[in-house]
Amino acid sequence: MTNEELHDLARELNGRGEPFALVTVVRAVAPTSAYPGAQAIVLADGTLQGWVGGGCVLDVIVEAAKGAIEKGEPKLVRISNEEVYDEEDVQHYAMSCASSGSVELFIQPNSLRSALCVLGRTPAADEARFLADRLRIRLTDRPDDAPVVLVATQGQGDEEALEAALRSPARQVLMIASRRKADRLQAVMKTRGISDAQLERLQAPAGPDAGAKTPGEIALVAIAGVLASLRGRDTLQERRAEPAASPALRTERGTSSTEGLFVNPVCGMTVSVAHALHVENHAGVSFYFCCDGCWRTFLGDPSKYAAIHQKSAGLGSAG
Repeated sequence: MTNEELHDLARELNGRGEPFALVTVVRAVAPTSAYPGAQAIVLADGTLQGWVGGGCVLDVIVEAAKGAIEKGEPKLVRISNEEVYDEEDVQHYAMSCASSGSVELFIQPNSLRSALCVLGRTPAADEARFLADRLRIRLTDRPDDAPVVLVATQGQGDEEALEAALRSPARQVLMIASRRKADRLQAVMKTRGISDAQLERLQAPAGPDAGAKTPGEIALVAIAGVLASLRGRDTLQERRAEPAASPALRTERGTSSTEGLFVNPVCGMTVSVAHALHVENHAGVSFYFCCDGCWRTFLGDPSKYAAIHQKSAGLGSAG
């Protein structure tokens, strides 16, 4: 099979939700029949399609690929009789062929353990799906089918999506939201019967604080959090220990220090003035909101959140 045919097969398998691993030769030292760029697909039962070398390589690669599929973790495999130093994250096997030679192969699994469900129809959600596809993370529309769920609703059905994610068996739920907004949503979840144990699986913000603003940047940060979860990196306790970020200071009424941005006083999230979902005027100041929930909360006690805005902006009391 050509590499193009293999990629077509990979898309077909991904569409069916069938686990597999894509194996790519990244280095070959003669004498060996393998060559850099050669690829093969290994199914969970050990069936191999494509070409990555002869019999001296295949048995090792099939077993290594099956292990990668089972764990949902990529591997770099070296098959060689060369004297080499031990390297972290490199699995070394002896070359059984008398002719020797060396081959290094990268195994990228697409397994049930590396599946992701992205909830939301926002630009950030679309970007997250694109990035996940590029990383060959299997995508599913059902939270019950994925070990990791990313909630990227950003104000469009936040509560319903988060509840569905937390009621699923997913081992971790990540949400694109500020900590303040996440705290408010957790309180709402408790009124809906979500337990503390279920809430323990929630990570919000979804990824590291990188100052992301655009949908693409926000999705990139979120996918970094998804990848850490899929690779078994437990970042929840570390993130809970981090101090909450201070709200951005404004240089004029209603805007942040970055022109065109406004820090929502309800959840603390930075909102694009041009793309705000709701705009509300109170005491001569325009307030911009990223979601229905924050807007409704503000309307319930506008003076309270106007005071938070004034304090964080250092503007003094409202007239």
